[in-house]
Amino acid sequence: MVSVREAHFNDPDFQLEDWVARYVGHADEAQMLLSLIGQIDALPAQSPAAKRGLLERAREMVEILAPMNMDIETLQAAILFLVLDAGLLTEEAIQEKFGEPLARLVASVVTMNAIGALKINPNSRSTEPQIDNIRRMLLAMVEDVRAVVIKLAERVCLLRAVKNADEETRVLLAREIADIYAPLANRLGIGQLKWELEDISFRYLHPDIYKDIAKQLDGKRLDREVFIDKFVSQLQQRLDEDQIRAKVYGRPKHIYSIWRKMKGKHLKFDELFDVRAVRIVTERLQDCYGALGVVHTLWHHIPREFDDYVANPKPNGYQSIHTVVVGPEGKTVEIQIRTQDMHEDAELGVAAHWKYKEGHHSGKQSGYEEKINWLRKILQWQEDVVESGNLVEEIRSQVFEDRVYVFTPSGEVVDLPLGSTVLDFAYYIHSQVGHKCIGAKVDGRIVPFTYQVETGERIEIITSKQPNPKRDWLNPNLGYIRTSRARSKIQHWFKQQDRDKNIIAGKEMLETELARVCLKIKDAAIAVERFNMASMEDLLAAIGGGDVRLHQVVNHIQSRLRLDEVSEEDAVEELVKKSQNKPISNSRGQGQVEVNGVGNLLNHIARCCQPVPGDEIFGFITKGRGISVHRADCEQVKELMRVHPERGVEVVWGENYSGGYRMRLRVLAHDRSGLLRDLTSVLAAEKSNVLAMSSSSDTKNQTAAIELELELYNLDGLSRVLSKLTQVDSVIEARRL
Repeated sequence: MVSVREAHFNDPDFQLEDWVARYVGHADEAQMLLSLIGQIDALPAQSPAAKRGLLERAREMVEILAPMNMDIETLQAAILFLVLDAGLLTEEAIQEKFGEPLARLVASVVTMNAIGALKINPNSRSTEPQIDNIRRMLLAMVEDVRAVVIKLAERVCLLRAVKNADEETRVLLAREIADIYAPLANRLGIGQLKWELEDISFRYLHPDIYKDIAKQLDGKRLDREVFIDKFVSQLQQRLDEDQIRAKVYGRPKHIYSIWRKMKGKHLKFDELFDVRAVRIVTERLQDCYGALGVVHTLWHHIPREFDDYVANPKPNGYQSIHTVVVGPEGKTVEIQIRTQDMHEDAELGVAAHWKYKEGHHSGKQSGYEEKINWLRKILQWQEDVVESGNLVEEIRSQVFEDRVYVFTPSGEVVDLPLGSTVLDFAYYIHSQVGHKCIGAKVDGRIVPFTYQVETGERIEIITSKQPNPKRDWLNPNLGYIRTSRARSKIQHWFKQQDRDKNIIAGKEMLETELARVCLKIKDAAIAVERFNMASMEDLLAAIGGGDVRLHQVVNHIQSRLRLDEVSEEDAVEELVKKSQNKPISNSRGQGQVEVNGVGNLLNHIARCCQPVPGDEIFGFITKGRGISVHRADCEQVKELMRVHPERGVEVVWGENYSGGYRMRLRVLAHDRSGLLRDLTSVLAAEKSNVLAMSSSSDTKNQTAAIELELELYNLDGLSRVLSKLTQVDSVIEARRL
């Protein structure tokens, strides 16, 4: 059973004012809605038909939402969402014309589109951004449940609209709604929308089964209505006699629920107990059990079909007493008994008693408790999603299991990684709040900085007038912070305070590293622009503070200097001719690299990137020095190819590629006993193959100079060996020759 439109929009007698008055009782609010529809009607559209279709959908949204007790702001936001979706207004224009609150609610509805990512291909490479979108969607759902209700109503309208579309369109939409949106409506207890989402989706997905059940229901409709009328009259009379204040009426049975029960219990249509259904709505809770006693007194009940969801509510908060009795003529009747509040909760769910404005609570804490309850229901909803695959697993791990959701004193939701502390929370709010933090309260009680927050807690940060972060906060062993966001903000603060020290430290580090590759500090000027620095001092401060990696700066300087050495004269034709006709021997590179399938060509390994066997490589033809072999991702070769694209040549590793590369190092140290032993121990620990070694002593200065020839495989290995040698006791410097 599905709903139908109440308004006949093509009716020439249709009066907009009367229609608005029917759904919006307050005169001022009715005028606001009329004004909004008038403004929408005045907007330029692609065609009159498109404008008419938009207005019809807007009125249909009002017809769905207004009976659910939604406020005027929700009705306005629902219409503006359709306008935004149609491209007639932007979010900025909505904020300018209609104000911040409405624009914020419309933006929250837009974030609901992230639900579609739950059905994305699990192998998609864009999983991480989608997970971020889903996280924002969840926060919007917790902040204002009206956004969820608007989105669900919009899905109902869309389901109705595709009734005459092609089968593929209907089936794809119905599958998405059956898998994602209907479980969401169920989890939030919005039965009024849940049943229609399920029934229409079922009709599109299983049209034959739907028509068969509908036909059987219609075929027995007259007899069933006569039977139900007599049953309701008899029961109402008995309740009145027993002074139980309640209203009895027959209720429609939803086709999807009939099919689900037939399938779940393997029953035929004639074997169902609840094709005939009655509902009793009482004024008080005690009247529910009084009415139950009357029902069981009048008719025999079937024990296995009895459920008390009042004492044991469903996970989505649903409460009602369900019982099946054998009524007149031996026909079974399902009876649901609930209070008026329970009935509103069952039909409207969270929309039934969500408080939209300040002052609706007896105390602020009740607002937090409601939000926590909605949060729990939303987190449980993901268990209802039937889709499987890597994405859903990532969502469960990254969005749900590895996150905590806490509240600010004003009730805003903050999403933090699991294990975050109150200091992480402070830095999430604002860097200055973190810098000035001197204490924290969780739900009104003072806690230490290392306290790990939990979902549902309210955090209040106590601040001082002046920022005063502590270096201990950065110590991972002390547990003050867990998030990289907080760590980076604290580090940035100390770097700003220690700029002069960082400049000195950065200069010393850069000079030492450049000396190892036979360069000087003045050569570093060419790296200032590359790393977006205003001056050389900024670059040195960034190096000293750890914002820029030292080896990146050195590699860039080397690549730029090598580029400057490339001759402007073109030697391409001569070298290409040699590569095609005459092999040239090269003792250093023989057999290691093949050019276009030809081995033994003059080549050398580029010093800028030091490719090693197994790396993807690329060749560049130089003048007189053969082919320079680079890693395919080397910045220098990319720059060279930009200037001289005709000099590129494909190269691959040859048969004798497994050997390393000879490199000469020089170690200067204070002469002492056991120095050579300590140096060779370091080389052995690094598994470096020593090909040759020589040493000389300066007795006057009591120093020793040791030259080593090693077999290494890449530049990282060289840097590691040089760093280890520098750490040996008495060593003054270690550099490459």
